[in-house]
Amino acid sequence: MIIDLHGAPGSQNGFDNSGQKKSYPLWHTSSDNIARTNAIIKTLASTYSSQTDVVAGIAPLNEPAGFFGSDVLAATRQYWYDSYGNIRYPYGNSQQGAVVEFIADAFQPLSYWNNFMPWQSGFEGVILDTHYYGIFSPAEVSRSWDQQVQAACARGNDIVSSPLWTVVGEWTTAFTDCAKYLNGRGNGARYDGTFPGSTYVGSCAQWTGSGASFSATYKAFLRRFWEAQVTGKHLYFPSPSYA
Repeated sequence: MIIDLHGAPGSQNGFDNSGQKKSYPLWHTSSDNIARTNAIIKTLASTYSSQTDVVAGIAPLNEPAGFFGSDVLAATRQYWYDSYGNIRYPYGNSQQGAVVEFIADAFQPLSYWNNFMPWQSGFEGVILDTHYYGIFSPAEVSRSWDQQVQAACARGNDIVSSPLWTVVGEWTTAFTDCAKYLNGRGNGARYDGTFPGSTYVGSCAQWTGSGASFSATYKAFLRRFWEAQVTGKHLYFPSPSYA
């Protein structure tokens, strides 16, 4: 099991799954928010550091919104360092624990993390967690099935050259954003043009609901898309998030 903290005080990304839907996150703006989050991770690490048969790693914060700029990224980078001490050294002394730290890529290219926490400087047990969804922009939901597969394979090439051990902690075989509430309550979908600012690509009807209604052609694509993301050099976890 990997414990992944999805909600921090003030919200780290403004997403509804952080516990507070906001136009701009506030976690990084308050030292009290960050201190409270560090305290949570210390508690988790001390609780599970001796239970590695259950918990292999701790992700101290899910998807901090680095796309908002340098203020978020600076706070996130320092928080990863703080979390390293809390997770890898949970006993309050120089004894190292066995639970590893999973740091989110903060929506940055993997190359952004070049020379961050390198093993040559003594950092051990650090894994970079990247999430791949090819559905959260008008351009992505307009891709053909072949283009979706090609994009996933290109992502695999990036992972191979990543500066840290890297896993894809969240991904999907969906090629649309049609799942109910995926974009937040009442926001609709880009694919069918009901999301604000989007244009119509197609109807969501045949791509959602019970799999019993999916065509053989669609099922064949889902298998192909799955295989593109889990085989060969594409270092994906075998547990997708379905959209």
